[in-house]
Amino acid sequence: MADSRSKNTSRGFWGVRTPFAPSRCPFFYGWVIVFAATIGSIFSIPGQTMGFSVFTDVLIEELGLTRVELSSAYCLGTVASGLTLPWLGRLLDRWGERRMAVASVIATGLVLFYLAKCDVVSQMLGQVLPAGIAAFVVISLGFYMIRAAAQGVLSMTCRNAIGKWFNYRRGLALAISGILVSFCYSFAPRGLDWMIKSYGFDGAWLVMGASTIVVMAPLAWLLFRDTPEQDGLEMDGGKVAVKAFSNPDMHIHVDFTRREALRDYSFWVFNFTFSFYGLFATAFTFHILSLAKEYHFENERILSLFVPIAAISVMTNLIFGSINARLCLKWLLLVMNLGSLSATLGMLFLDRSGGVWGYVLGNGIASGGFVSLTGIVFPRFYGRQHLGVISGVNMSAMVIASGLGPLFFGLCHHYSGSYQLILLISAFVPFFLALLSLAADNPQRKFAKTEKKEL
Repeated sequence: MADSRSKNTSRGFWGVRTPFAPSRCPFFYGWVIVFAATIGSIFSIPGQTMGFSVFTDVLIEELGLTRVELSSAYCLGTVASGLTLPWLGRLLDRWGERRMAVASVIATGLVLFYLAKCDVVSQMLGQVLPAGIAAFVVISLGFYMIRAAAQGVLSMTCRNAIGKWFNYRRGLALAISGILVSFCYSFAPRGLDWMIKSYGFDGAWLVMGASTIVVMAPLAWLLFRDTPEQDGLEMDGGKVAVKAFSNPDMHIHVDFTRREALRDYSFWVFNFTFSFYGLFATAFTFHILSLAKEYHFENERILSLFVPIAAISVMTNLIFGSINARLCLKWLLLVMNLGSLSATLGMLFLDRSGGVWGYVLGNGIASGGFVSLTGIVFPRFYGRQHLGVISGVNMSAMVIASGLGPLFFGLCHHYSGSYQLILLISAFVPFFLALLSLAADNPQRKFAKTEKKEL
């Protein structure tokens, strides 16, 4: 069924055929969407944790905050942004991916301009409020806006855009996108560290803000389109291997509403798995230089771990993308949880034999599984009609978890002088999630059985 927005979008500034019609593309336009969504995901780096990790110590010094205070501000801003994402997901369903991509890109650029002047704004506000409170308020607001705009809406929009143009090849499309995104994410901390040393923290954010608006905003308007049906196209280009139909999990029988999805057991198992990985990966990245000190690693050595993690993540993403259409997603979820378990244990024993490789291998598998499954599971399990609001709930949970992670780790280090206790506690979570994932079946199967009985 064609998208309801298709009736009035063929003309005008936001028209599906403005400035050109996707149907006139010599190849399936979904691959252009993959390219545009990939570039958009890369431009979300300033709102991702690795985009902040190298700014952490600089902000502590510039704003005069303690590590716990900065972690608390990060938590407050991130949780607040997470609470607004379900509403923004509903707005995504109403506006469509094209409008939302342009809006979130412009918002990201403007927020980066604000962050570049956060020390100046803090000094100005410090004339009215105590200096510590002023700095906390200013950076909390900055965290809220950048997490909502870049990590929340822009990432969600790019992921959903690919999900709406592909079905059987969705995993492959996400895997191809994930290759470039993963490597850009892995090199981001070192690249941003170089920018800070070259231009200062404020100059780095100014450059990123300007490039985001000047480059990505026009690109989003030019290339993004909401659904293939708007211009008479079909998902996957209408060409699907016959073998793909043999998997009953690939058939959509019912489009779930948000309320119906929230009542489904599988939604919460996948949601908690993604959220825990967001919590743990964010906490590690946010406190990466502090963790380096605890394990007596040089900064360069611990930052270099992102490269092999990215390589393993890409391989995992490609494998998941190539085999997901042939099996139940719960088995891939199980592998992802086992990867998270290896990552937590590896980090706990990072300074011992096998610890580094346990962490690198596990985090790579979990990261690749995360990138692949977050884009595949929700449109496959719950359909496309309410994808924005359903994925908005998931994105909200992940964002809130990613805000709590640095705070939990920061508090543990502040009161115990080490991260060991929180790492030990973290190891139990993926173990239990691995067990729960064994029953996380596709809810569409229930409706397939009902249809067979009626026939």
